[in-house]
Amino acid sequence: MPGIDKLPIEETLEDSPQTRSLLGVFEEDTAATSSYFSQLFKAMQRIYDAQNELSAATHLTSRLLKDYEKQRFPLGGDDEVMSSTLQQFAKVIDELSSCHAVLSTQLADAMMFPITQFQERDLREIVILKEVFQIASDEHDAAVNRYSRLSKRKENEKVKNEVMEDVYTSRKKQHETIMQYFTSLNMLQYKKKMALLEPLLGYMQAQISFFKLGSENLTQQWEEFLTNIGTSVQNVRREMDSDAEATEQTIQDLKAASDPLYMPDPDPNKIPVNRNLTRKAGYLNTRYKTSLVSSAWDRQYFFTQGGNLMSQSRGDVAGGLVMDIDNCSVMAVDCDDRRFCFQITSFNGKKAVILQAESRKDCEEWIATINNISKRIYLSENPEEIAARVNQSALEAVTPSPSFQQRHESFRPSMQGRLKTDRSGSQCTAGSESPALSSLSLDSLVAPDTPIQFDIISPVSEEHTSQAKSGAQGRTNPFGESGGSKSEESEDSILHQLYIVRFLGCMEVKATESADVIYETMRQILAARAIHNIFRMTESHLLVTCEGIKLIDPQTQVTRLWFPLSSVVLCASHQENKRLFGFVLKTAGGRMDGRRVTVCYVFESNNDGEKICDSVGLAKQIALHSEMDRKATQKQRDLDKAKEKQQEELHKQKQIEKDLEEQSRLIATSSRPSQSAADGQFLVLSNSQSEDSDAGEEGQKKGESNA
Repeated sequence: MPGIDKLPIEETLEDSPQTRSLLGVFEEDTAATSSYFSQLFKAMQRIYDAQNELSAATHLTSRLLKDYEKQRFPLGGDDEVMSSTLQQFAKVIDELSSCHAVLSTQLADAMMFPITQFQERDLREIVILKEVFQIASDEHDAAVNRYSRLSKRKENEKVKNEVMEDVYTSRKKQHETIMQYFTSLNMLQYKKKMALLEPLLGYMQAQISFFKLGSENLTQQWEEFLTNIGTSVQNVRREMDSDAEATEQTIQDLKAASDPLYMPDPDPNKIPVNRNLTRKAGYLNTRYKTSLVSSAWDRQYFFTQGGNLMSQSRGDVAGGLVMDIDNCSVMAVDCDDRRFCFQITSFNGKKAVILQAESRKDCEEWIATINNISKRIYLSENPEEIAARVNQSALEAVTPSPSFQQRHESFRPSMQGRLKTDRSGSQCTAGSESPALSSLSLDSLVAPDTPIQFDIISPVSEEHTSQAKSGAQGRTNPFGESGGSKSEESEDSILHQLYIVRFLGCMEVKATESADVIYETMRQILAARAIHNIFRMTESHLLVTCEGIKLIDPQTQVTRLWFPLSSVVLCASHQENKRLFGFVLKTAGGRMDGRRVTVCYVFESNNDGEKICDSVGLAKQIALHSEMDRKATQKQRDLDKAKEKQQEELHKQKQIEKDLEEQSRLIATSSRPSQSAADGQFLVLSNSQSEDSDAGEEGQKKGESNA
């Protein structure tokens, strides 16, 4: 025989809407079964009562058996074996309908008794259990409602104990009743088959024994068929008995295991709080407004699905969306003098839901679960599993974001009317699209066991720190309006972009050629925060100018960090989570193995991370053009100075040549015969000329002596 569809007894204590919906299907099947067996009972009753109409009643029975496959049983509509078996029964009954006689005694024992017992005992038991279950369920709901209304401020221990005992008793009663009800419904699936097959089998046996016409009317094939049907009935009975024993054992085990769960507020020492959940489901009381000043509470079944909080009332086919809990906030609150209340607020603060849990443990688990989902941090004792789950949200779908060159071509800032620069040569580009990160060696990007810094403790370089301190006097206005040497730079800066960011962490990296190093750093920092349960982040104002990048304390306006643009070698945002972005900086404060230390800083922003990266790229472009203009001006100044120096040297050379010519003329004059002396004429010379003439005469005398 095919497998039997059963109600899950293990889920009776939770009593979820899904279980209630499945119960409704079984109840519909029971109603259809009752209706069908009522018709079949009437048909067999006519066989028993109307001996003269036995042939017509047998024909009606045959017709009903043929119509079995047309019935729409929610749980057994595709039972082809049963349908084919009944079709064969219908055939043989139709053949024997013309030759059957009164079989009152045999038919009463073999045919009418099983079906009568099924209707009066089994089906009636289902109806009674249904009524008892409904009463127990209403009592449990009333007890839970009274328990939920217990005052938090005026707590009466006696009233509390009475209400908790009432909840315990009603919940235990409901649990035991629903388990008995589910068991009866499950057994009904077996009894329905037996109640359908046993009367037919008894009817056939009575006919064979009464007429003693088996050898004439029934061939060997039919005898084998009836034997197989009898064997199948015994197999179903044995299967039902085995299932009944297993169900009874399951009920006993569930009773023993569920006894501590009957208490609405269990001892936390016996049942500890699990704060690592990423899924949660259960009944909660939700608060809703009935008017401008009044409110009411409703008990619904809540569950998490992905990043959404869903609710489902009893009788609903599926759950409905309550709110998106991604990046939401959750906290315990006091509301309407009720215990174990907590409030979930959406990210933008426009929607808030107040819920009440049944116990402190349940309240803390809901808060922890929503926190884990809203922060997208998956906790586990296995670091590799953490990395894999964090990779799902922070890196799995990451492909290298477009380069700054491509972003700048489509970026239109408000201040670009002043500048029409070509951004094709940006030094802050991340390069063209690189291969996926899975194809790269992570060790080539980030050194293993690299320490991660989660707090801002020092600037990029000591040189720029001293300049910032001396210029800002410990307090810096982000727009350069305060007095000091730094204000002049801020006023001269063309670009001013201010963003609100939160510092996630930084760590030393190896490679700087691709933005993949930023994605890998994001993954490792998020994984480390998940492992160590670090949720606190430092909020700052990030100011992008043409001179550098500042991190400013939003309260004191003190500059926490200052990055010169020349140290920024990479800047990229996360492609999936747009609010994550990072910088790769080459620091000047220390060197390692003869190279500058490279550090990657990761931030979270309220804005789009790509806008911040675009601002950095624009600032680098402006700084690049300013530097090129400065170098061109300096080069022109150097050329002018060189030309002036060359002219001065040329002038000096001409003066020297002129002096040499004058000296030569004087020497030639002094070498003539001293006729002028005899004539009483004298030549007045300057000191330099007289010295030159004396030197010329001495040289001439030495030449004559040598001759």
